[in-house]
Amino acid sequence: MNTLKQQITLVFAIVAFSVLVPAICLAQQQIRTINATAMGTSTQLGKIVSIDLHIREYSKPEDQKILLQAFSEGGSDELTNALDKMSSKGRMAITGTIGYDVHYIRIFHNSDGSKTIRFVTDRPIRFGEAWGDTRSRDYSVSIIEIKIPASGKKATGTLLPAAKPRVNKKGELEIELYQNAWNLTNIRLHS
Repeated sequence: MNTLKQQITLVFAIVAFSVLVPAICLAQQQIRTINATAMGTSTQLGKIVSIDLHIREYSKPEDQKILLQAFSEGGSDELTNALDKMSSKGRMAITGTIGYDVHYIRIFHNSDGSKTIRFVTDRPIRFGEAWGDTRSRDYSVSIIEIKIPASGKKATGTLLPAAKPRVNKKGELEIELYQNAWNLTNIRLHS
């Protein structure tokens, strides 16, 4: 009888292993680390920093609906509040710093076979900004977009470190920037 229990236990272990291991492997394929060099443009021309992006999980389509609803109801301020309430999906840091949480990460599969990874988060407002009540506080969102071509050529990207989404008079979404966009180069993707 003892051997029957051992056999049943072994069968359950094999079944559990065959179900859990593929799920764990699939989850690990989703996790990515992205390293890139951010190069300033215009007034930040000549400034170069390394950026590390760590993706723990991707946001669900429902998250996008929550953000769109918050934005339509209260503009950039409500969007920032909605982002702040979301769980962290990863981290973004300038190399050598602790960085901060990223609350929205989605990957989009484009019709031409390319992929776009979009990161949106509420950016940390530093003590000097809060104390001085500077205009930069109105630009409370950071956005990164990385395009991965289907051809296998080098990925390209853009960093908007301080942005404020708004709707123009034509009803179109615009991104107003506090400072110029930064170009992302030397993008390296790791599974």
